Amino acid sequence: MNTFLDVVIIFSLIVLSFSMLGMVYRMISGPTLHDKIVALDTLGIMLMAMIALVAISLNSAYLLVVVLLVGILAFIATIALAKYLEKGVIIENDRDSDD
Repeated sequence: MNTFLDVVIIFSLIVLSFSMLGMVYRMISGPTLHDKIVALDTLGIMLMAMIALVAISLNSAYLLVVVLLVGILAFIATIALAKYLEKGVIIENDRDSDD
């Protein structure tokens, strides 16, 4: 017999799966590069939510470390892509030069 929590988790996983498909479509066909980057960031957040729901379903605390890791990587990727859009480079090598 399923508990109410199991039903809610399964429903949430299904909704997140369809939302992730929408974000993948937006990443592929986004009209601008900015839309694609926002879709990539949103996809990372949805992936974190999906892993957290699986961790609740399996009653495992070890998957929460994976959620934190995905969050950190998504944040760093978003910052790097935003800097690339703003300046055209991610790492500036000429910062210490005397020019």
